[in-house]
Amino acid sequence: MKKSLLASLIALPLILTGCSTDPLAEQYLEGSNKNYIAGDGTITEIPVSNRSEPVEFRGEIENGDIVTSQQYLGNVLVVNFWYAGCAPCRAEARDLEQVYKDTSPEGVNFLGVNVRDQAATALAFSETFGVTYPSIIDQDGQTQMAFSSNVPPNAVPTTVVLDAQGRVAARILGQLTNPSILETLIQDISAESTP
Repeated sequence: MKKSLLASLIALPLILTGCSTDPLAEQYLEGSNKNYIAGDGTITEIPVSNRSEPVEFRGEIENGDIVTSQQYLGNVLVVNFWYAGCAPCRAEARDLEQVYKDTSPEGVNFLGVNVRDQAATALAFSETFGVTYPSIIDQDGQTQMAFSSNVPPNAVPTTVVLDAQGRVAARILGQLTNPSILETLIQDISAESTP
């Protein structure tokens, strides 16, 4: 009786880990201690005819102001999901800022969505990495939920590009490794609304 109980207790963790399909659980079992779901850099472009309804969101940015999706209609909007403790988020921050500086004169907007931190931490991150565009503080997950029906931001970081109508046009799942990729996506999506 004791041997069968002992065998069952030993087998239980093996059975449970064999059934796991949760990427965070898998990363834990690997011992990577990343505490985030890493994307692989996959780029998804959505043709105009296949885009869903505009994404509607509302959130409070670091300084306490409220922003809404309606404020950004009429121009391309790049939305980056991030948090300060995420190593790929830190690695891509300066590249995102550079693309923002290069494209904002053409009317392109950038908005961060901080999925974990408080405002003070987000502001410190922006100061450290020279990020000048605002970020929604989304600890309650409402902004993430607004995007989830269109193209879920399954990894952190994830960068989503909305067209001038507020519809998801492209997604980069994981760290932006080459700023020219995002610049090209922005140019192509901006050109759609140019007569």
